[in-house]
Amino acid sequence: MDRIELGTALRTWRERLHPSDVGLPAGLRRRTPGLRREEVAALAGVSVDYLTRLEQGRGPRPSEGVLGALARALRVTDAERDHLFHLAGGAPPLPGRIRSAVRPSVLRLMDRFTDLPALLLDAKYDVLAWNPMAAALLGDLSSIPLDQRNIARQAFTGVHRLDVEPGERERLDRALVSDLRRSAARYPTDPGLQRLVADLRSASADFERLWTLRELDERHNDTKRIRHPELGVLELDCNVLEVHGDDQVLLVYSAAPGTRAAEALELLRVVGLQHVGRTRTGYPPTGGRGDADFPASGHDTAQGVR
Repeated sequence: MDRIELGTALRTWRERLHPSDVGLPAGLRRRTPGLRREEVAALAGVSVDYLTRLEQGRGPRPSEGVLGALARALRVTDAERDHLFHLAGGAPPLPGRIRSAVRPSVLRLMDRFTDLPALLLDAKYDVLAWNPMAAALLGDLSSIPLDQRNIARQAFTGVHRLDVEPGERERLDRALVSDLRRSAARYPTDPGLQRLVADLRSASADFERLWTLRELDERHNDTKRIRHPELGVLELDCNVLEVHGDDQVLLVYSAAPGTRAAEALELLRVVGLQHVGRTRTGYPPTGGRGDADFPASGHDTAQGVR
């Protein structure tokens, strides 16, 4: 492990980012370039002290999960991610594992959705990135611990489970479990997915029941009713865009022109997190990839985290 070079790389990559790159407000007192350590630490799910020690070349060897989280938070390229793993004395993720790295081109695409909430998920439903509109709608996703920033965990065992009618809850859960079963077939040796499924089967009787049914759903685009704490229930269309070659999906929410939901999205676009729901913490609702309904609260990032 090359601690000095690892620390220098982390600091250099942090300082080249702008707050807007990860959906964070710039603020009025930002005196140094790039992101603050506390911002990167929050996006990566590590403590500020831990990140400080890494940057100063005196930290412990990061785990594979921490390295992946830092790579996403810093929006590095595939080559830079592999370099990061090598500096830490480890090996980059092997082929056949679920891809959680976010392509810069996908983040640029998310940046263009200035008036629509957009959220990026990997094949095991980890939330990889989100744009400012998703933050304004759904809440501060960065405040959720990294190992819990997964729609399936929140749906079956988390504190941000969406409050919906029993029939709707069942439909969404069935679609979610169906997608995870497909992913398990595509990635039979992925340790993160294996751990997720084992945890949920152990902790949730509902998940265990649905998992053993072995049902496969065929839901993609849909209409969602998202409950925003200040704007009420918003009926939004959810479109699912597949990221070719990465097995990731981009969920984009929109509303028909002239509807109350469209007016609400326009309000969120203008005020963002500055005035509406500034202190909220929320999480995307659950249901098949494209069935994620979000309980209204949001995050400022097309995070790579974005």
